[in-house]
Amino acid sequence: MEIRKLRGHHLLCVHGFQGMGYSPSFVEKMSEIVEQIRDPESDIWLEITIGFDEVCNACPHQGETRCEADEASDMHVKQMDARVIHHLELETDATYRKRWLVRRTANMVEPDDLEELCAGCSWLPYGVCKEGIRKLRAVHDILE
Repeated sequence: MEIRKLRGHHLLCVHGFQGMGYSPSFVEKMSEIVEQIRDPESDIWLEITIGFDEVCNACPHQGETRCEADEASDMHVKQMDARVIHHLELETDATYRKRWLVRRTANMVEPDDLEELCAGCSWLPYGVCKEGIRKLRAVHDILE
């Protein structure tokens, strides 16, 4: 059984990801995970955490113990993780089936929820994340 470690806010990022990123290695790792999560045939397990995950390991801003993009970035991304985990009523460091998490996200997250869940995220103004959640909800026939 394959288990991938994913931080809380990346549960939302994967649905809007369009190939943009912090570095080529980040984009490559995120693309790999996104492909697996979007694949309806794949039913891997995801360990949901606050803090570093597999995507972070490929990010140029990952320091030894904290995100070093800027002075406030580590606390900012951890707060986003916590908000998403709380919103989805998940337990930190628990492991869930990917299909169940995707369906739960479709049921419990609306595009406008990202304004609060992802407040301050530099990617939010691009609109790709909200569009990703819209498409996810449409695939799962969720009414907004």
